[in-house]
Amino acid sequence: MRLIFMGYHNIGHVCLEALLELCRTLGDEIVAVVSHGDDPKENIWFASVKKLALAHYLPYYQPDDPNDPAFVAAMTKLAPDFLFSCYYRHMLKGPLLKLPRLGALNLHGSLLPRYRGRCPLNWVLINGEEETGVTLHYMEEKPDRGEMVAARRVPIAVADTALTLFARMTAASGDLMREIYPLLRAGQAPRLPQDHTQASYFGGRRPQDGLIDWHKSTWEVYNLVRAVTYPYPGAFTHCQGRKLFIWGGQPMKAPPASVHAAYPPGRIIGALPGEGLLVATAEGHFLINRAQWDGEPEFLGPVLATWEHLVGESLGT
Repeated sequence: MRLIFMGYHNIGHVCLEALLELCRTLGDEIVAVVSHGDDPKENIWFASVKKLALAHYLPYYQPDDPNDPAFVAAMTKLAPDFLFSCYYRHMLKGPLLKLPRLGALNLHGSLLPRYRGRCPLNWVLINGEEETGVTLHYMEEKPDRGEMVAARRVPIAVADTALTLFARMTAASGDLMREIYPLLRAGQAPRLPQDHTQASYFGGRRPQDGLIDWHKSTWEVYNLVRAVTYPYPGAFTHCQGRKLFIWGGQPMKAPPASVHAAYPPGRIIGALPGEGLLVATAEGHFLINRAQWDGEPEFLGPVLATWEHLVGESLGT
């Protein structure tokens, strides 16, 4: 079997590792690895598909547009049996998808048909889901709609952040690829239609989407913070006209309604010794224990607890 692999990020890296192992065992060949350049504006904290490919002397391609006819013609000459896309960020069009003899497959970071589209890892946390996963499916020109081959479920813990959840999704991706590729090449893998009536779609996220709305519930604030904390751009608010990043915190038990009503959402109502700053939300209180003024070092709970001068101030202004 001859494979074209298109990938990026940690999931692309572990899937390429898995296919390298399987190809050595099965006598198959990766005839091309395709990735793209890093965005200089992005925090590059993840593994490099390019470096892995070059370390194994694999033919490496980095087209600006993978759908360019010249690039498609070059891939056609390789006569691939399969094409795998694993966290490759460019959309692939018909000529490229029709190229492999046995199909083009994509690894998506959710349990399809839910959370089609961009940034599913962050969206499941923002929405307070208790489970996510990864799904391998055949590709169509419309994103994330093709028949499913296999999925791995990944539970979401209350303490999970985007980083800890992504680590488990990455491990699940490598396991899934090792399990399903031998079945694909043997023609024994299933093709399960998606129930499009159950589908949901989410778009990309920008750094400015991390703005905290203190008029939401404590759990909604917490879910946003953990969904975009390191290594992502971070949730933020404003205080005294300055931008304040909130890198970590925890929901606190809601006070009696009579007490809570005295504090408008966003009001800093206390500095807890050794813990951090307590802020009122629309429903309950949120404890900030990791924060950073824009352009300054990060501060942890014990230091934040000494910021008594901020008690009574309102966040979001």
